[in-house]
Amino acid sequence: LIKPKRRIEGISAVLLPVDSQGKIHWPDFAALLQRTCAAGLTPAVNMDTGFVNFIDGHQRREVLQRARQILGEKPMVAGAFVDDRPGDAFDVDRYRRAIDENKGVEATPVIFQSFGLVSQEDEAIVASYQAIAEHCHQLIAFELGPMFAPFGKIYGTEVFRELMQIENCRGAKHSSLSRELEWQRLAIRDQIRPEFQVFTGNDLAIDMVMYGSDYLLGLSTLAPDFFARRDQYWLEGDSRFYILNDVLQFLGHFAFRVPVPAYKHTAAMFLHLRGWIESGQTHPQGACRSAADLPVLAGILDQLNQLDDLP
Repeated sequence: LIKPKRRIEGISAVLLPVDSQGKIHWPDFAALLQRTCAAGLTPAVNMDTGFVNFIDGHQRREVLQRARQILGEKPMVAGAFVDDRPGDAFDVDRYRRAIDENKGVEATPVIFQSFGLVSQEDEAIVASYQAIAEHCHQLIAFELGPMFAPFGKIYGTEVFRELMQIENCRGAKHSSLSRELEWQRLAIRDQIRPEFQVFTGNDLAIDMVMYGSDYLLGLSTLAPDFFARRDQYWLEGDSRFYILNDVLQFLGHFAFRVPVPAYKHTAAMFLHLRGWIESGQTHPQGACRSAADLPVLAGILDQLNQLDDLP
């Protein structure tokens, strides 16, 4: 069911920008964090949009430290990432160390999946999350579709039901790109634990917020200002929500087409067009888009800018 005039919580996975040499551009990273907060969204760092599986442990820690310095006392969330390999066993101690790094900067951990975690049977997966949860005050679970990363897995509804009942798990990011699966999770949530947050990661259906999802999206890093405006329209019952959402959704379908991981290059290109970052390049290990995308992105940006004149 559609839930009108609901306050939407928006968390935006901030792009980790690189310069023309492929090195992290820290001033641009700081600017993107500040723009995200200024728009009223909560920034998320060390996520897929932040190339968490390409940067090393030292760089992940530097991202956390710099983000906290930039944000001051403002809230943030951050990926708790374990870089393992196919065939590795689940390693709760590595998750605890990742959580400790987040604790050090007061960032709510988003528990990334790993090969060791998702290769287990369902009961063991649930027990693993319970063990992880014992080590932190609050956490956000994360289902990541394999189209995003090879260690991702979408759980069955029974696993989701059990995860939802972990007391200090405040919510779960769901990135299957499937409306049906997300609607199922919302129905379970409404029945069992209404305060539990389903954070849509469906960049192809960002209107899932109409049905009760909040969001933790990579797409919003391209336009945190427009996402925040769209969310305010929904809260106010303003029909301009639909016009703005449609343009943002067009951007989402263009950015997240196959190969899906190349959306991060699209993000860099779009943010460069906006004048928000110095380079439109992506991480050297990242999937790339063609320069032929630029006219399309420029057209979408023009459409968004024209929405300033909506009555």
